[in-house]
Amino acid sequence: MTKDVIALTRRMPTPGAVLTGLLSGGPDTLVDTTGEGAVVRLCDDEGRPLVAIEAPLLVQVAGEAERLLGAAPPPVPYWWTEARATTGVAHAERLAGTFAARLAALADGSAWPPEAAHSLAVVNTEGVRATPAPAAEQPTVDVLTDKVAVVIQDRPVVAMTAWLSDAYRAAATAELGLQVVTPPGTTLSPAVRDSLSTWPSRWVVRDERDGYYDGLTGAVLRWQDGMFAPVASADATADDPRTPVAATYQEVVDSGERQLAVTFRTVHPADDRLVLGGALEAIWRELTGAPPAGWGTAEPANLPWSQRQITDLARERAPEPTWCVVVGSPDRPGLATVRISRTTSGVEEDVTLMFGYGPGEEPPVDALPRAAELLATRHRLQSMLVQLRKARRDLAVPPRFEGPGVPLAFVLGADEVRQMPDDRARHTPLSEPPVPLGPKTHPAMYYRLPGDPSDLSGWQDFERLVRHLKGE
Repeated sequence: MTKDVIALTRRMPTPGAVLTGLLSGGPDTLVDTTGEGAVVRLCDDEGRPLVAIEAPLLVQVAGEAERLLGAAPPPVPYWWTEARATTGVAHAERLAGTFAARLAALADGSAWPPEAAHSLAVVNTEGVRATPAPAAEQPTVDVLTDKVAVVIQDRPVVAMTAWLSDAYRAAATAELGLQVVTPPGTTLSPAVRDSLSTWPSRWVVRDERDGYYDGLTGAVLRWQDGMFAPVASADATADDPRTPVAATYQEVVDSGERQLAVTFRTVHPADDRLVLGGALEAIWRELTGAPPAGWGTAEPANLPWSQRQITDLARERAPEPTWCVVVGSPDRPGLATVRISRTTSGVEEDVTLMFGYGPGEEPPVDALPRAAELLATRHRLQSMLVQLRKARRDLAVPPRFEGPGVPLAFVLGADEVRQMPDDRARHTPLSEPPVPLGPKTHPAMYYRLPGDPSDLSGWQDFERLVRHLKGE
C-alpha cells in the first residue's frame, strides 16, 4: 500500500480546508508542527507522528505531475500538497488518504493515487500507535540504525522531493547512509541517482526471485548488521568477494531509446554583476531550440526558468553551496542538476545535463561543437564531457542494467589549455587533431573521440587523452 498521498488542486488550500483535512482523525487527534512550521503532523495520543503534511507548493511548470506521478493535474499553475503516512500503520495510510481527499474536494482538484483517497469519512484512530522513538523523531525515516536511515517509497518515480532531500541531509549530518526501499515497478529520477550511489547508501528493490537487490548495480542484498548489504557468492574469497547479481536486473531489452548526457563545469570570478545559469541556458537552447522550462530546489521543479532567481538564491546561501534541478518541456525530456559553490577559484557551476530520444529521433550531435564554443567563449567553461548511452527517453532510471555511455567529445577550457606546458593540449595521441574554439590567441580545445558509439572503445580513447593531458 502507498505511504504517500498527494493532493493536486486548482486553488491554494485555505486554512479552513487544511483544518478540515487535519480533522480526518476526529477532533481528538493531536497536531504539532516541525521544520519551522513547514510540516504539520497528525499524531497518536502519545505525540508520535502518524502523518506528516508538507506545506502546499505552487507548481508553475507543465509536465511535472505527469513525469513524477503519471497523474493528470489541473492546468498550471496548481498546488501540490504531500501527506506521508507512517509505515506499517494502516490507520495512518487511511488518514493520509482522507486528508488528501478532503483537500482535493475543497480546493478543486484530485488526489494521487486515486484509490488511496476514496473516503471523506473520519478515520477512527482510537488506540492507534505510531512508530516509537528514535525513528519518530524523523518522520521521513522508517528504520533507523547506527549505520543507515531507511525510507520506504511506493510511488512511480522516487524524486528528490523536499522531504527526501531533508532525510538525505540529516543522514549525512549523522554520518549515516540513506537506503531507499521500493517495489519492482518504481524508477528513480536522475536527480536521486547520484545520492544513492555511494556506500552505504543504496536503492533497494524488492524482488520475488531474489528478495532484494541494488537497483543501480544488481547486487543481491540482505538485511544484515543493521543495513542492506550485498550477499557473498558461495565461491567468494577475501581476495575476490563476489556478489550474485539479481536475475531481474539482467533482463535488458533494447528499445532503441537513447540519452545524450553532458557534464560540464564553469568557473566565474566572484562579482556583484555575475548572473548564473547562462551556460546551462545556452547549451539547452543550442541542443533543443528552446530554454529550460523550469527549476526548483527540489522535485517537482515548481518555478519558471529564471537565471536571476537562481543567482539570488545562490547569493543568499553563500558561502554554503546551492543545489537545484532544472527541467525541460514535456515534448523534449530534459533534466539537469546544478551545484553552485564558492571556492578559491571563484564561483563554480557543476552541471549534469541529459536529454532523451526515442527510436525515431536523432540526438543533435552535430550541434555539439557550436554549443561547446558558446560555453568556452562566453561562459568561462573549464571542461565538458559528452556521452551517448542506451537509456530511456523519459530519463527515468529503471532497476535494470543500463550500459555506460560512450564518450563522444571532451572539451578543455581556454584557461586550462593556456596553463598546459609544451603545447600538450594541441598534440594528443588521438587519430583526429583537436578543434580550436574561440580566439586563436586563447582557444579552448574540442576533442572528438573516434570510438564507435555501438561499443565501449571510446572510453579507451578518452583514458588515453586524459593521461596525455595530465602528462602521464
